[in-house]
Amino acid sequence: MSRVKQVGLLAAGCQPWNKDVCAASGDRFAYCATLAIYIYQLDHRYNEFKLQAIMSEHKKTITAISWCPHNPDVIASASADSLVIIWNVTEQKVVAKLENTKGIPASLSWCWNAGDAVAFVSHRGPLYIWTISGPDSGVTVHREAHSFLSDISLFRWHPKKKGKVVFGHTDGSLSIFQPGSKNHKHVLRPESLEGTDEEDPVTALEWDPLSTDYLLVANLHNGIRLVDSESLSCITTFNFPSAAASVQCLAWVSSAPGMFITGDSQVGVLRIWNVSRTTPIDNFKLKKTGFHGLHVLSSPPKKKSSSSQNPTKNHHTSSTSEAVPPPTLTQNQAFSLPPGHAVCCFMDGGVGLYDMGAKKWDFLRDLGHVETIFDCKFKPDNPDLLATASFDGTIKVWDVNTLTAVYTSPGNEGVIYSLSWAPGDLNCIAGATSRNGGFIWDVPKGKMITRFSEHGKNGIFCIAWSHKDSKRIATCSSDGFCIIRTIDGKVLHKYKHPAAVFGCDWSQNNNTVRIWDYTQDACINVLSGHTAPVRGLMWNPEIPYLLISGSWDYTIRVWDTRDGTCLDTVYDHGADVYGLTCHPSRPFTMASCSRDSTVRLWSLTPLINPLQINILADRCWDDIIGNTDRAVESGAPPLLCGKVSRDIKQEVEKLTGNPQGKKLRWFSECFSPPGGSKNLWDLVAVIKGQDDSLLPQNYCKGIMHMKHLIRFRMSKAQELTTVKMSKFGGGIGAPSKEERLKEAAEIHLRLGQIQRYCELMVELGEWDKALSVAPGVSMKYWRKLMQRRADQLIQEENDDVIPYCIAIGDVKKLVSFFTSRGQLKEALLVTQAACEGNIQMSPLSTTSGCSNAGGDNTDDYNELLHKVSKELAEWYFQDGHAVLAACCHLAVENIELAMANLIRGNELELAICVGTVLGGSAAQATHYALELLARKCMTVTTCFPSLGYRDLAADLLMMIPDNKLQLVKLCAFYPGCIAEINDLHEKCNLPDVEECMRLAETMQADGDIFETIKYYLLSTEPEKALPIGIQYVKEQLCGSDWTLDSVCPYLDLLSYVRTERLVLHKCSEFRNELLILCGYIGALLAIRRQYNSIVPALYEYTSQLLKRREVSVPLKIEQLSEELDAWRACTLNKPTDELPCTPPSESQRMVYSILISRIQEEPLKGMVGPDYVTGSNLPSHSDVHISCLTGLRIQGPVFFLEDGKSAVSLNDALMWAKVNPFSPLGTGIRLNPF
Repeated sequence: MSRVKQVGLLAAGCQPWNKDVCAASGDRFAYCATLAIYIYQLDHRYNEFKLQAIMSEHKKTITAISWCPHNPDVIASASADSLVIIWNVTEQKVVAKLENTKGIPASLSWCWNAGDAVAFVSHRGPLYIWTISGPDSGVTVHREAHSFLSDISLFRWHPKKKGKVVFGHTDGSLSIFQPGSKNHKHVLRPESLEGTDEEDPVTALEWDPLSTDYLLVANLHNGIRLVDSESLSCITTFNFPSAAASVQCLAWVSSAPGMFITGDSQVGVLRIWNVSRTTPIDNFKLKKTGFHGLHVLSSPPKKKSSSSQNPTKNHHTSSTSEAVPPPTLTQNQAFSLPPGHAVCCFMDGGVGLYDMGAKKWDFLRDLGHVETIFDCKFKPDNPDLLATASFDGTIKVWDVNTLTAVYTSPGNEGVIYSLSWAPGDLNCIAGATSRNGGFIWDVPKGKMITRFSEHGKNGIFCIAWSHKDSKRIATCSSDGFCIIRTIDGKVLHKYKHPAAVFGCDWSQNNNTVRIWDYTQDACINVLSGHTAPVRGLMWNPEIPYLLISGSWDYTIRVWDTRDGTCLDTVYDHGADVYGLTCHPSRPFTMASCSRDSTVRLWSLTPLINPLQINILADRCWDDIIGNTDRAVESGAPPLLCGKVSRDIKQEVEKLTGNPQGKKLRWFSECFSPPGGSKNLWDLVAVIKGQDDSLLPQNYCKGIMHMKHLIRFRMSKAQELTTVKMSKFGGGIGAPSKEERLKEAAEIHLRLGQIQRYCELMVELGEWDKALSVAPGVSMKYWRKLMQRRADQLIQEENDDVIPYCIAIGDVKKLVSFFTSRGQLKEALLVTQAACEGNIQMSPLSTTSGCSNAGGDNTDDYNELLHKVSKELAEWYFQDGHAVLAACCHLAVENIELAMANLIRGNELELAICVGTVLGGSAAQATHYALELLARKCMTVTTCFPSLGYRDLAADLLMMIPDNKLQLVKLCAFYPGCIAEINDLHEKCNLPDVEECMRLAETMQADGDIFETIKYYLLSTEPEKALPIGIQYVKEQLCGSDWTLDSVCPYLDLLSYVRTERLVLHKCSEFRNELLILCGYIGALLAIRRQYNSIVPALYEYTSQLLKRREVSVPLKIEQLSEELDAWRACTLNKPTDELPCTPPSESQRMVYSILISRIQEEPLKGMVGPDYVTGSNLPSHSDVHISCLTGLRIQGPVFFLEDGKSAVSLNDALMWAKVNPFSPLGTGIRLNPF
């Protein structure tokens, strides 16, 4: 299955045009780009927010979103094409649509007390109420809310008073409507505006959650007021520190009564207020650009607690003061620290989640584009950088390894249609705009250094900087001229189109792609398929016939131009595709940009898979690299013809000794997308003993080998002290009780009662004073006090805990603190420092025998190091980064787990390359990967039984030392004529088919069942193996002491019977029995490997086959459901905070223990756990597919079964194929998702 693979996504930023464009509910938040809604959800295990879905049904700018207050799964959105949509976020589908709303819905909100109703309003009204379901469904008009004298900027329903609603207007006034009482239009304008025509729009409006009538109002220039909606009076006017500050947004902090936060419009200052004070309690400058929206998450993310944080003993008591209560936050501290998380949206498109208590970002998606991205280009001399040009008037430069923005241009350029990097290391970008001519931007300095205006006010559609002569730049414009100039502005040539357009790549403005042979002036092929104009075209630099096109029909297509076939169509963008660009040093990695404001990274490697296998099998250069004439011959296998491959060949030929290791590394980097493969190979080199001086400069930015981690971090010591210690306190005068306690403490101190002084200081929250004199009691007491302080800070989740833990050498407590917060990289650093002896357990005079404690600690720390590396690897793996997960294991030289991560991420070719270079310790996993890759070659429907693929499969298996059985399976499965089969037998050192028949009969007479099956499968009548093998397995299952390992080899061998023989009508009974047995044994193998998502599906599949087909096998449907229930009860039933679980019954425990005794341990260590391929975590805009195995929506890559309709996730397909080779449709066809 050749598919273009999505390997990276640069999400859009939050649009700055409309008001209600961010929303939050429970553990989710959402924001709007121009055309799509991005939904983020908290992953409780790692305590981080992840992009869960991109909703894109709107074709015009989204104007507002609103989360349903009584159903956290439902969200409403409105857009400029008069459309309101109700979405189910969990199922990621549209629940209801309202088209042709009268007027553009500029603001929208759920009616708090009306169940299923959404209200929306255009600029001057009226307010429409759409009841979505039920007997009264339809749209009604609010009786009073219409005919306003000023535009509405936003409106808010009262959350408690039924039907009460307030509107904020652009003239600064409010309109308040309440059933059963007098309505007020255009009241409460700021006093300074009374009697004038000046406008001061209402920028924010929120009802006080603790009152029925109070309302917080912000006007852009006149600041914030708390007003009473009944008496129409202003209760409090809040004052800003400077007159220049203006408020763009505000939100109440529900967890702290009377507290609210505001965001400034000019600069990103977050201010924290309390209604009892007219000035802010605190101000944080979060960004240079102003705020656009704010939302407080009602329930802040729950951190997972780890056992070490819940000690049974109360650590707040000490020997001298058992009666002292645990320390609480002092009033000062409580007053200045609102707990909670604010979703912040900024004018430059940035979106983040700010933890106000800890004063740090929990999540920050900085500098996203907010409009159509017209062009994208990799930097030629540093391909890790990708530049994008957008309708929003900026060019942004991204690091493709981390997918973060590194630079952004000053902006305000109008629309930027095109960009071109300067050649070499000039670090400049030329940009082309719609009305302001062209410009050159110096990227590191952030300045515009030159402008071109020869095209006047006409739009420049394309700009190209010559890479042969760095002084020349070409532009072509809507005025029909193509101009070539020097960078100082001197015009060299001016061509009138349609003469040659120099240096600009044009695609025709129609629905087809034409291919011209410029030597013959003739159109040699027309590629038809797109249903709208084609805007982006790109030839692959290595495969000369591979053409990629991007269209306004939202798709990207990949073409084989030799015969005009479309090899793949990609539907993941949510709008017109504009720019396509190829990575200069990784020619099979491509980026695309679109009107949906995203940039996506793709891997084209699956399209040229035979090439990779030729390299792995160490075939000759002629099978890998060729010239263009050979490559473009119709039907020729793919050959590399570009500069990257030629350079690799030259470098390999210079090497002395065995070049295979280097060759595998260089080609592997050429084929792999960015995001870890380079890091992986650097670690392999370190393990193989390469000199450290040969490591690349940016090695220290990735995952480092454990022996380098501290050394590199020491040279950047500030990284170890990134945790800025902040002291809170102050605010309000201290109450008298505190004064009295302080006085008492001072007396105790003067009386020499240091311990009593310390305890009182602790009670006052003045830990530093207590700790500074505690050694005067004893070092033991100081340590105890340090531990109490650390425990308390851990309870508060305060970063200040770090120095306390390090000072007392409590590495385990600190590691579990970091781990519980998802800060795994920090945990790894501390553990490695402890392993190297940098963190000492402070010596205690009272401990006996402390001299030998050090040695034991090292082992403890090493174990901890491996544990933390494993957790970090797991985090990368479940985030869709199998290669980086493998890097974490290699960093601590756990080669077995590194290989397992690559195989579980289906990076088979990379696993074989790395395993071949590492040798010995990776051998077992390498052989398994070779087997899986050979299976891929064996069942490539279009090409097998082509000789090329048949030989590739054989070559791969020949690389396994003990390969006899694997070669038997290949020959048994190969569907050719007798001569071809015999030819393959000879290649694999096996007897011919007639001889195999004779051997089978001899073995049968000798009673050697396994050999009998083997030789029958290799004979002219392979179906004769079925009854013998199936009978044997059935007999085994009837016994009581069978195990998986006693039946798997037989079933596995039988499953390689030729498909065309297995599907014959005369074999139907044996076929059904084989499928049922493989299904059942597959379920047990899935339990062994912890493939939890497919265990129920395998049991269900086996039950359905048992129910529908005439068979006699020793399995009962009741037994299957009993086993499945027992497995669920004994493994999946983990208690959560909300739900205690029912423990498994005695009979379930019995059934499960018998199952486990049969299953035994997985022989391939590390293969336990689900498969998760790159891109599984990336939501696409494309069609929603429902899995026929689980009934759930498929996230990530989809795999279609043989009927072309039934879909499963690629991850589930891979796991299924590893435990049961036959398709879930029960047809007897083998599954090949590899």
